[in-house]
Amino acid sequence: MQINEQVLEKTVQRCRERGIVVPTFAQLKDPATIPDSIKQRLGGVGLWDVDPLNLFRITWKNEPIETGGGFNDGNWIEFPPELTGVPARIIGLVGKFFPTGSHKVGAGFGCLAPRLVTGQFDPTSQKAVWPSTGNFCRGGAFDCALLGCTAVAILPEGMSRERFEWLESIGAEVIATPGCESNVKEIYDKCWEIRRTRPDCVIFNQFEEFGNSIWHYHLTGGVIEEIFNRIAGQGNRLAAYVSATGSAGTIAAGDYLRTQHPSLRVVAVEALQCPTLLRCGFGGHRIEGIGDKHVPWIHNVRNTDMVCAVDDEQCLTLLRLFNEDAGRAFLGKQNVPANLIEQLPLLGISGVCNLVAAIKTAKHYEMDSRDVLFTPLTDSVDLYQSRLAELRQQHGAYDEMTAARHFGRYLEGIGIDHLRELSYHDRKALHNLKYFTWVEQQQRTVEDLNRLWDPDFWIEQFEQIHEWDKLIENFNQRAGVS
Repeated sequence: MQINEQVLEKTVQRCRERGIVVPTFAQLKDPATIPDSIKQRLGGVGLWDVDPLNLFRITWKNEPIETGGGFNDGNWIEFPPELTGVPARIIGLVGKFFPTGSHKVGAGFGCLAPRLVTGQFDPTSQKAVWPSTGNFCRGGAFDCALLGCTAVAILPEGMSRERFEWLESIGAEVIATPGCESNVKEIYDKCWEIRRTRPDCVIFNQFEEFGNSIWHYHLTGGVIEEIFNRIAGQGNRLAAYVSATGSAGTIAAGDYLRTQHPSLRVVAVEALQCPTLLRCGFGGHRIEGIGDKHVPWIHNVRNTDMVCAVDDEQCLTLLRLFNEDAGRAFLGKQNVPANLIEQLPLLGISGVCNLVAAIKTAKHYEMDSRDVLFTPLTDSVDLYQSRLAELRQQHGAYDEMTAARHFGRYLEGIGIDHLRELSYHDRKALHNLKYFTWVEQQQRTVEDLNRLWDPDFWIEQFEQIHEWDKLIENFNQRAGVS
């Protein structure tokens, strides 16, 4: 990346004035390497406080307490057979304990940090635009608040009320585009309008910024590998990584895990109501956080083994089963362990979707107790209380009979429908589908597109992180903040 020295000096001065130390990606991956002075000061900072020190909490390894916590080995849930109905071990990686309550703040940092330390973004005069379907723009707005610059959050008007309220509270400029979760093109159209009319804005598009996938490759992939090595019994194998595609950042963890476990299956998940990868289809859906209708530029489709589509009604119904008193009581009667029931609110709508997809994957491949599957839980039910209220208003009070029906239909009844194993040419076809979004609409070239099919291209992208860390270290030295 070219360095703009003039802008870089202003950015250094801004961070010096605000006492900002930019963490390296290596420190976020292994918080044991964070300086003790910073760890001590974090003892007085809340997990979700808008404080520059919380940049060091953009990691999977935060102690799950609201104030004064340190670091741990990661936060995860193991879903037992009493809930899943399969003997395979399904592990959910918990995203709630990031600043903002979602791991998407990591993707935001991955996109912003390289530009910040090279002078490609000027926080003293420019605004950062975060096109998103919810959590990514919240993460970007958090980063901007620390830097004292304005965030412009673009997200569909149909997203949950909590997202809009939080963005307004942190001082972001909010632009609501038409439609729901899957209306991503409308977001892109707004970005082009901003490029034409607002020269003071810099766009950080998670769907095409490799900083998003690079962050997940190293940090999400890395922590999964560590957890697997810690919990795996004799003969256990890391069998699958199951992730909703969304912006295709999180699924990049599968690229890393493949380097360690060549027989791993990487499963891309989407909404049945918008089966873009499953059937080259389209439509609207209600699984917030996994926008569709196109293949993101940063999705390494060549590394995807299977596509799994999940019904949005199933996700919302299970969200209610997991969080209503009658539903939780019924789960207890089905011998679901009490400690797991207490953790079910750690799943947001997309987390429920990923859990269903992991169960479908285990059933499809006839996995047994030696098989371990991992799936990310992007956020928690905290961001969807308004959705629960809407469901209560639409469907009435939740009772034991309703819980029994939902448990039988949407958990015990999970089958192997709406799955598509991908051959080489299936993957190439999905890769070619990028043409219609990125070449025809977003001004990429066919040469750029062809490069994405080269496995060496991705290796080069993921290796950038080491150069970025050197740039961050130099930046911090110039700022003189510790």
